[in-house]
Amino acid sequence: MPTHQYSESDLSARARIRDAALEQFALHGTSGATMRGIAQAAGVSVGLVQHHFGTKDGLRLACDELVVEVFRRRVLHLAKKDQLADADALGELFDESPLLLRYLARASLDGSAAADEVFDQLADGTQDFLTETWPDRFPEGSGDARDTATVMTAMHSGIALLIGQVARRFGQEPEEAIGSARVAMGIMNLYAAMGEFAQSTTGKDVRAAVEDRGSGADRRRTRPEEAR
Repeated sequence: MPTHQYSESDLSARARIRDAALEQFALHGTSGATMRGIAQAAGVSVGLVQHHFGTKDGLRLACDELVVEVFRRRVLHLAKKDQLADADALGELFDESPLLLRYLARASLDGSAAADEVFDQLADGTQDFLTETWPDRFPEGSGDARDTATVMTAMHSGIALLIGQVARRFGQEPEEAIGSARVAMGIMNLYAAMGEFAQSTTGKDVRAAVEDRGSGADRRRTRPEEAR
């Protein structure tokens, strides 16, 4: 059964159905989940599911809207504390409900618009953080700021989306691992090692090669009339 905690005002058939749908979509994906299975998980009739949401697409839309709203609140909360790009604080984004995390992980695989919107919220906030913290390295609106924020968001959110695998390797339950200092320390150790590598002779050679390759790609994308 769903594990989401309801407030007294939210103890309704509609909320139970929505959370049952979150669970079923997370387990089986959009194509695998059924109206009958969702109704059974919620302890209601298929007719009541149809009364509240119409179709499975209506249920998916309601789940997407809930996920986007929860993550929007969490992003704003962390942004106000200037913690959005903090490796440890990012775990808070996924702490409100493990069920939402499982749903978002499956939605990312299914190509959900909600997963896209959540990722964009995180990446936009991270880009603002990078620009405000290192304006010379990441000028506002620059491709470097956008690309670095995108990769950083993928790395951090990927940890949360794969928290089951992380927890298994740690010998912990997912609920323990998501806020574990071991995750934050692992990220910091990685950043420290990569910083040293970037300053090494090999690292500088790799960077120069990548920059040269990027310049070549830019030249190939330039149309002949633009090059004149």
